[in-house]
Amino acid sequence: MRTKRQTTLDRLPQPGEDIQADASVVAQLAALQRMSVNDLKKKWEELLGNPAPNNARAFLELRISWRIQELTYGGLSRDTRRTLELLADETEGKISRKPMVNDPRNPLPGTRLIREWEGVEHTVTVLKDGYEWEGRTYRSLSAVARTITGVNWNGFRFFALNGVRRKG
Repeated sequence: MRTKRQTTLDRLPQPGEDIQADASVVAQLAALQRMSVNDLKKKWEELLGNPAPNNARAFLELRISWRIQELTYGGLSRDTRRTLELLADETEGKISRKPMVNDPRNPLPGTRLIREWEGVEHTVTVLKDGYEWEGRTYRSLSAVARTITGVNWNGFRFFALNGVRRKG
């Protein structure tokens, strides 16, 4: 049986929980500002394991700063990384990964979503692998909402599916 103390020791500290870790991170970040671009490129290779992609000081400092904090406090969760990858694919129009059909906010295939926008009623049909609106298939509700409105919308919010969870 694990004690509370053992569980705490097994996980990385969060900012503000460990004064020594916080002081170390702050000192390392301050040191970056005093480094030359060549020193930053060496630090990049040390922390990221590959050559720096360019000589842009601001970019190098930002990415190295992120890596220092990631190593000290931990990185993004697996679910967050997966969501970001899926969003990037959607933005770039790639279909290399499966869509997030397991998102409990997604209605069951066959469901019709109806939304009035600027006096026009829009009907979207939920498909197994996307959404159909006006004879066209979209990978996400956000893409449908963007096409309807001309601006970026969270599709779940646009179709009033916030907080709605599918059962089963």
